[in-house]
Amino acid sequence: MFYAKELLPAAATYTMDEPGSKYCIMVLRHTAGDEVILTDGRGGHYTAIITDDNRKKCVVTISRYTLMPPVAAPVRIAIAFTKNTSRIEWFLEKATEIGIQSIIPLVSHRSEKEKFRADRLENILVAAMLQSQQYYLPELSAPASFDTLVKAPPADQLFIAHCLPEQKQHLWQAMEKGRDTLLLIGPEGDFTPEEIALALGKGFKPVSLGETRLRTETAGVVGVTMMNAVNAG
Repeated sequence: MFYAKELLPAAATYTMDEPGSKYCIMVLRHTAGDEVILTDGRGGHYTAIITDDNRKKCVVTISRYTLMPPVAAPVRIAIAFTKNTSRIEWFLEKATEIGIQSIIPLVSHRSEKEKFRADRLENILVAAMLQSQQYYLPELSAPASFDTLVKAPPADQLFIAHCLPEQKQHLWQAMEKGRDTLLLIGPEGDFTPEEIALALGKGFKPVSLGETRLRTETAGVVGVTMMNAVNAG
């Protein structure tokens, strides 16, 4: 599967970028006349025929278009980005492979990083989407402050995973299948007591992701896995 950055009409021609062309022609050994699949990351499934097998500018002609159905119950995570960029990149890759619709970089009181290279991170999301044979690219939002997000959350089922000792259900027990869901994952120093109190006051339910204390990026992957497992059950 290959990525087309734009919506394509039927019978249109499309020229792949150089990395995609090289992978298609040099690695997969496709030649003119071969059939390939493209997606635009917005549900488009394009069947195409290679008309020019140039290894730098491979040209295809679209023969058929199908709009794949979106996920009925979106899984969303707002997560504090770590200072170590490679760790959050690992999270983005794995979360995409497992299945996630929205990722919100969360700026909390103890956040380690508030800025990132959106173009690099989008390339990671695209590669993970293609590798896992999906047709919808996860939305990577602009960074959002904790206070702003909890006061106007983009979902109707709301959870916060924090480390303070209190009575919590496991996420998979607390979650209802088939609802638009948002999970908050904090930085390595955890959310502050004040942030936790604010979230609980705005309808977020405290949840546990297991019996051990997890790194931020590990907690994110566990959360995505649990939410998808509930929706699939």
